[in-house]
Amino acid sequence: MRRWHMRGGYREVLVVGLPLVASMVSGTVMQFTDRMFLAHHSLEALAASLSGSITNFVFMAFFVGVASYVNVFVAQYTGAGQPGNVGAALWQGLWFSLLAGVALALLSLPGGWIFALAGHAPEIQEMEVAYYRILCWGSGLAVLGMCLSTFYSGRGLTRTVAVVNMIGAALNIPLDYALINGAWGFPALGIRGAGIATVTAWGVTALLFAALVFTRGNEARFGVRSRWRPDRELFARLMRFGLPGGAQLFLDVFGFTVFILLIGRLGTTELAASNLVFSLDHFAFMPMVGLHIAIETLVGQALGAGDPGRAEEVTRSALHLALAWALSLAAVFLLVPEPLVAAFRPADMTPAQYAPVMTMGSLLLVVVAFYTLFDGVALVHFGALKGAGDTGFVMLCQSVCSLLLQVLPVWLLVEVLGWGVYWCWGTLAVSLAVLALAARLRYAGGRWKAMSVISG
Repeated sequence: MRRWHMRGGYREVLVVGLPLVASMVSGTVMQFTDRMFLAHHSLEALAASLSGSITNFVFMAFFVGVASYVNVFVAQYTGAGQPGNVGAALWQGLWFSLLAGVALALLSLPGGWIFALAGHAPEIQEMEVAYYRILCWGSGLAVLGMCLSTFYSGRGLTRTVAVVNMIGAALNIPLDYALINGAWGFPALGIRGAGIATVTAWGVTALLFAALVFTRGNEARFGVRSRWRPDRELFARLMRFGLPGGAQLFLDVFGFTVFILLIGRLGTTELAASNLVFSLDHFAFMPMVGLHIAIETLVGQALGAGDPGRAEEVTRSALHLALAWALSLAAVFLLVPEPLVAAFRPADMTPAQYAPVMTMGSLLLVVVAFYTLFDGVALVHFGALKGAGDTGFVMLCQSVCSLLLQVLPVWLLVEVLGWGVYWCWGTLAVSLAVLALAARLRYAGGRWKAMSVISG
């Protein structure tokens, strides 16, 4: 098949993308098992887990978005044949990551106020606050690990990223089981144990990346030790392109966070069903995020080398792969929803007691099957735009869709009209369709081909 072997074809995309997909899947498995263990612990713990973690991530997302944009700088410097600047770009991201850790730890303080404002049941609020605060205290480690990983992902060496992230996930799973349930001599900490396990995995991942990056060989080629000093001009460029990228990710997660918090006002059944459906949706969404990062890298390298034609072929190949994955998962969600939802049934609930969550979760998976295709289109084209440096437009699109097509309509549906959970999820699908259309039109316009983050 011609597209398999050509430059920018399926093979090239998969060589870079599959390890990143594996990294995303390992993270998804980690979150999935978190919620599986918590679901068997109690329905309240399951209900609190997504709202607590996603509220943490809505703040962490901004800092992760900025730090991860070092990936594009590394990619374009690699494509341009300037390895000596890779270490300097990495260090600007590391300085930013250290500041991010302090800021995120301070954001643990208003946790009680945030979840009181959400208005969930008191027993759920208590769990949400505890989980949120533990994650905030350790979030700087996650940002640091993400920044360090760009040293490899930006150069297309994504197997290293996959292996390290899978080690972190493999550590998290047994720690989750032990700390949630009190196994193997550990105390039974419930949702607090899940938070401690996650932070521990983040810390180990960051340490492994640091050990791999700061070697003598990498110093000789990339200056990963000697280029540690803050560089005002380079840092300013990272902020110029990275801040919109961080804002885009923040707004994306913010829209979903408000969505979950508002769904929680409808009742525990609606919140639990939405949480477990989002957990299943991660298996469709996160592998496409891996492709998104691969496209950033490959487009960045192609534009750094002055080859926009190759960037176009990469994007076209990635779109085919993303849509094939989306269609496969959509078919699973449509054909066998009941076994997927049943896997989350708490041990202390009978099938009859779980039936409302079962019915609602199965119907919501139909919506997920529908909008997964739009997710694929948006992620692929936004990856190409961000790889070029068109982060301002991506931020603008996400602002409109998150605030005007998600937050405001869902608030009206829940607080004013009282139309229920299915209307809210329908609104989510419409917003993703608009986002996909905007991304496709911007990409087709072609302005991104003349952009660069490493010059001017």
